[in-house]
Amino acid sequence: MLEQFFPNVVASSDAFGTAIIQTLEMLVITGIVSFVISLAIGVLLVVTQRGGIAENVVVWQLFDKLINFFRSIPFIILIAALIPLTRIIAGTAIGVKGTIFPLIVGITPFFSRQIESALNELDPGLVESGQVMGLSVWQIIHAVYLKESIASITRVTTITLISLVGLTAIVGVVGGGGIGDFAIQYGYQQNQQDATIACVLVLLVIVSIMQIIGTLISKQTQH
Repeated sequence: MLEQFFPNVVASSDAFGTAIIQTLEMLVITGIVSFVISLAIGVLLVVTQRGGIAENVVVWQLFDKLINFFRSIPFIILIAALIPLTRIIAGTAIGVKGTIFPLIVGITPFFSRQIESALNELDPGLVESGQVMGLSVWQIIHAVYLKESIASITRVTTITLISLVGLTAIVGVVGGGGIGDFAIQYGYQQNQQDATIACVLVLLVIVSIMQIIGTLISKQTQH
């Protein structure tokens, strides 16, 4: 059946399998690193904003403007602009190794905004209660902001990871590997329609799995 509907994909099964693995590698590595960085930035934005528990307008303005700056740059242009720095950091600007850095830079500003929004949804009364109890800033961040916002953070993380899937496909345009690269090389350049459809189906499965897992975790942690 596969040979009937996807003859070109079957003929290039090794390359297709490698492309899937490369996409998963980019998602896992970029997802973990960007989550840690974005969580830190998101928390920093919330606690240093006006009226925050550690109000600092200078710090808030700095990170707010940096995020707005990087979010305003189209990802495909950002990849090209970061090539010299990517070569210094990763040693190459192509393949999975050369795409991790631009992917992190590209998704972190969006991720940070998402986490900031999730934390700002928290009931201010919970924060005030922590302050009345004499909790320190770090204790409020851990026991109130992070612990009470797990469901919201899970929801925005799911949204971000789904957006990241799209970015991993875009890096294929510049030889970044993965499903996007396979779709361009075989589906577009060689006009193999079944290869394009197979790439779409794989991405659909990945996104669906992410959405299901994210929804389950969010429901389990909602209270």
